[in-house]
Amino acid sequence: MSKALLLVDVINDFFAPEGSNYCPAYDQVLAAIQRLVAAARRLGVPVIHARESHRPGPDFEWLKLPRHCMADTWSTLPPAGLDVREDDVVVFKRRYSAFFATDLDLLLRERGVRTLLVAGVKTNVCVRATIQDAFALGYRVVLPREATGSNRPHLHAAALEDIDRYMGSVVSLQEAEQILEED
Repeated sequence: MSKALLLVDVINDFFAPEGSNYCPAYDQVLAAIQRLVAAARRLGVPVIHARESHRPGPDFEWLKLPRHCMADTWSTLPPAGLDVREDDVVVFKRRYSAFFATDLDLLLRERGVRTLLVAGVKTNVCVRATIQDAFALGYRVVLPREATGSNRPHLHAAALEDIDRYMGSVVSLQEAEQILEED
């Protein structure tokens, strides 16, 4: 069964201390993501970066949130310690889900991906929305608990419970690394 590692919003705005959505707990999340990326690359598993990236002008998301993650700015670049390689794929998203109005599903299907390991932030918003859409599209979804986080711990916990109960499997980082190694 073919796999891919999908990183959701692993960008400066969330992971760099100067970012407008930075949360100190994300430092540990980034360390776990770096471990997953290293394992994926060693095993030849595709790494896909879904980056929040908004254009100037009207944006429906501004009805609920202040402007953030503007396209082609420092905020939407990967944080220090996370390299994007030539064979990685970058998908730009303007809504919470990495699937909504992007070509992510087509890209995964063309590569024969059936299992999607997801990591990133925020668990209760963009990660959950992406996983819900992945499940609805028929992907087996795995979420390593150490590789996701939120600045709202109670919503993070609720999202992990919902994801594990209804949409996928929430596993340890070590279990996720073992899943990456499966044929």
